[in-house]
Amino acid sequence: MYIYGRNVIKEIISVRYSVKQVYVSNSKNTDKELASIVQKAKANGYSVSYVSDDNLKNLVNYDKHQGVVIDIGKEYEYYDTDYLEKKKENAFIVMLDQIQDPQNFGAIIRSAVACGADAIIIPKDNSCEVTAAVIKVSAGQIFKIPIIRVVNLSRTVEYLKEKNYWIYAADMNGKNYYDTDFKGNICLILGNEGSGIREKLKEKADFIVSIPMYNSVESLNVSVSAGIIMFEAAKQRHGL
Repeated sequence: MYIYGRNVIKEIISVRYSVKQVYVSNSKNTDKELASIVQKAKANGYSVSYVSDDNLKNLVNYDKHQGVVIDIGKEYEYYDTDYLEKKKENAFIVMLDQIQDPQNFGAIIRSAVACGADAIIIPKDNSCEVTAAVIKVSAGQIFKIPIIRVVNLSRTVEYLKEKNYWIYAADMNGKNYYDTDFKGNICLILGNEGSGIREKLKEKADFIVSIPMYNSVESLNVSVSAGIIMFEAAKQRHGL
């Protein structure tokens, strides 16, 4: 998988993520920021090659690559639910029910990391996968949070309940999010861009939370809604 963008590359380097090859534009050797990225990449033991801008464009089918492309050599490696055993107390999990848009997925990942979430759970079917576009939109933050992919979200919710998690579903008809207690082990479910959370999954939630709206606005983009609710949870959980 080829990934481009300087901020993304910086995050990959900072977490020492496994990389197959780093490709750098040979027309930007005087760029101080790029030179710093190359220096840190080499310090991590990454192999660096200088190539033309046309070669970089061909790798990612995009000409605004910012002079650097990384080949991580494989598809993104998802986690499984065993990871949740490592987090015993005060865990914050985000569950995405059939999110389709890479822009939304990447934006939610970025906000989840900023809010201190411990993991994101997605279904294997009918859901946006981790792609180069998702990684780019997340600004590389995806490498700081496990993405857990499961066969069945409903069974995963039941598993979380057995582990003493409170389950929150974001929906238009619920309790105001700022009047909701988000402390303890929690899982916040966010639904599909068009249809929201599937009914059978929503029925398993302990709490339904909503964002009050005015001026006849019916709904917000799911990534915006996610950010609003997650930051309220972070505020409560960190005593802000």
